[in-house]
Amino acid sequence: MTTTIDGARIAREIRAGVAERVARLTPDGRVPGLATILVGDDAASAVYVAVKRRAVREAGMRDVHRHLPEEATHGTVAAAIDELAADPDVSGILLQLPLPAHLDAAPLIDRIPVAKDVDGLTTASAGRLARNERGLRPCTPSGVIELLDAEGIELKGACATVVGWGELVGRPLAQLLLRRGATVTVAHEFTADLAAVTRPADVVVAATGVRGLIGPEHIKPGATVVDVGIHRTPDGLTGDVRAAELDGIAGRITPVPGGVGPMTIAMLLVNTLRAAEWAAGREAVPA
Repeated sequence: MTTTIDGARIAREIRAGVAERVARLTPDGRVPGLATILVGDDAASAVYVAVKRRAVREAGMRDVHRHLPEEATHGTVAAAIDELAADPDVSGILLQLPLPAHLDAAPLIDRIPVAKDVDGLTTASAGRLARNERGLRPCTPSGVIELLDAEGIELKGACATVVGWGELVGRPLAQLLLRRGATVTVAHEFTADLAAVTRPADVVVAATGVRGLIGPEHIKPGATVVDVGIHRTPDGLTGDVRAAELDGIAGRITPVPGGVGPMTIAMLLVNTLRAAEWAAGREAVPA
């Protein structure tokens, strides 16, 4: 039998733990604060930001939000980031992506101080991850690691294949898995024989944005399969994995929805709390 990994339950437990820690963080009433910046009126982005803001409030954190118009200039967005960076009540800053087409995301993201980079996307944060130095890690890759830990899946000595080499998930996840002692293979669009590199793996993570790419031909019996993809179809949400075809083959599998998605929000809260705790202890990551 294939076991479905209940990411929603694990995420609820993490969020409850964050709320407990927030309640006792400091006696003077200063609580962590997450600042979200939304540029424009993209409907999907607005929904994502609303979900994040609600989670922040439910955790007892301070919700700070900046909604800038679609036509906002680079200078306007940069000024908003700088204002929040200087605010001691803001523990973390999240610039919602994608930005309007006329804005270049990379230099704006890099304006976020590494100590407040709760998305773990700045160049400085990426460098700290690569050098195994303390820093805030990208939320979705961290959520995958938390899922595997919660399921008691031993990563040290395991063979793991990450399908997808994107900057948001694939590359940072490969580094997190390496840090845990896994032997890691990264497959991508130029991989000649995908099944040849996924089928030997004990853990397969699909983060490609290609609906239904991974099926029985890619997975050995008993392997753990983590599906990071999410796609809207007339029949509902689905992922990068043909999950129904892996029933009875995979040992464990994450569902879509209810798998990795809830963990991303949970780890955003963890990062915000961690940033606040480091700052309160005067041990923040250098800016």
